[in-house]
Amino acid sequence: MELCVNDSKIVLVQGDITKESTDAIVNAANSGLRGGGGVDGAIHRAGGGAIMEECRAIGHCPTGHAVITTAGNLKARRVIHTVGPVYRGGGKGEAELLKSAYRASLALALENKLESVAFPAISAGIYGYPLSEAASIALTTTKMFLEEYQGIKEVRFVLFDDK
Repeated sequence: MELCVNDSKIVLVQGDITKESTDAIVNAANSGLRGGGGVDGAIHRAGGGAIMEECRAIGHCPTGHAVITTAGNLKARRVIHTVGPVYRGGGKGEAELLKSAYRASLALALENKLESVAFPAISAGIYGYPLSEAASIALTTTKMFLEEYQGIKEVRFVLFDDK
């Protein structure tokens, strides 16, 4: 699926985010930037120790925010680490925090003059966010950002499976 927004496009693909050659890939990180399971662990394993070294130097990233590091051995040039919310039923501000994670990641890409970004499904794995709700927030937030700001040419959502 592909959607054009001004001079940008949003693309949905199925695949392995660690193999993306976009300017940046986004990591669904934890607030301590310690690596972990799921996409976070896969990115750290594929990218090598340089990513963790920079994460340790940064130290922390609050939920809804983003930081940027090298991409180490990955095809991408940079990794944007964002922390999505743990889903606790939807009444604890999770939607706004998830929107903030996407906006912060896109803003960091724009600030660093990165023209293409690949996202996983933030918070939709171990953090338990309902997939259809998370997908709606991801796509709507990204579309609104691209309508307001120019410079990012492509945003790819790299989905692990058919769900």
